[in-house]
Amino acid sequence: MIIQKQYKFYAAHRNETLQDKCSNLHGHRYGVCCYFEVERDGEISTLFGDFDSRIEPWLKENYDHGMLVNKHDSLYETLQLHAERTGEKFRLNVFERPTSVENLCHKLFTEITQMGFRMSCLEVRETDSSVVRYTREDWVADNRCFGKQVPLPVKLS
Repeated sequence: MIIQKQYKFYAAHRNETLQDKCSNLHGHRYGVCCYFEVERDGEISTLFGDFDSRIEPWLKENYDHGMLVNKHDSLYETLQLHAERTGEKFRLNVFERPTSVENLCHKLFTEITQMGFRMSCLEVRETDSSVVRYTREDWVADNRCFGKQVPLPVKLS
């Protein structure tokens, strides 16, 4: 059975590898639609609040009103130096690769799976007209491409 839940967060990013407007620092209202695989256990499968109580606070703490930044982007070092010099704190969510929506999908899929949820697919809406649908097969293929083991979800009790 599939349970679908939707979340949102606001974040800034740039894709420094592109030669267009997206190389400039800008922000999005990201929409995240998770498709969770659940098994019926008695009369109900899973309460919707079971997802919300873990995922919403996690998104708020790690993504919302923060900045997605590639650790190889020169801007990352600049932000670190500025923080050291001024004591100012930034909510940075550091990526191993450019902060494209495809790489955001991989990161979100991995982190939500590590929470113990089993997803069949994830959709991330970057703009009103641009959505990436990212499946478990995409995630497994990306992990192979990136040379990572595929973590198995832990069954929630």
